Amino acid sequence: MHTLILYYKPTCGYCRKVLRYIEQHNLTVRLKNVSESPDARQDLIDLTGGSQVPCLIHDGEILHESDDIVAWLAENGDNR
Repeated sequence: MHTLILYYKPTCGYCRKVLRYIEQHNLTVRLKNVSESPDARQDLIDLTGGSQVPCLIHDGEILHESDDIVAWLAENGDNR
């Protein structure tokens, strides 16, 4: 079972691409909007050293690029 956390901004096109995939495939992902939550933004910086979104954290691993995130979700996202 994977613990999935996605840090995102609603205005980010790359983030929307990942969010669409998550919604279309009914995946369970904890969403953290860094635009609305200073705590989420700080968590992202603490974990990754920066504030780049989208950012998927899975079992301590970090993925940033939307294509890489979608590919990882396609391969592993249903292993809940």
